[in-house]
Amino acid sequence: MSVAAIAAIGVTGVLVLALAFYLSWVVVILRRLVDTLGKVTFGVAAISHRVEPVGSLVGEINTDLTAVAEALEALVSDIERQQPAQAS
Repeated sequence: MSVAAIAAIGVTGVLVLALAFYLSWVVVILRRLVDTLGKVTFGVAAISHRVEPVGSLVGEINTDLTAVAEALEALVSDIERQQPAQAS
């Protein structure tokens, strides 16, 4: 076997080892990413579960505040009607 063939086999071996190391490192990074994404998904699900009752409460609050706003508008219009009468 010639020196060139041995060198080619050696370079090919080094390239295969480098590629194997790189792919192994990618696997490690992806496993960490999957773990982190699992934690994030769990956190988002927990937050979603905790704020689920807020939707109905917001509707009730909006109804109550609409009644308050209407009462305040009626009060303002009553005050505006009484003030010109008091000025004369």
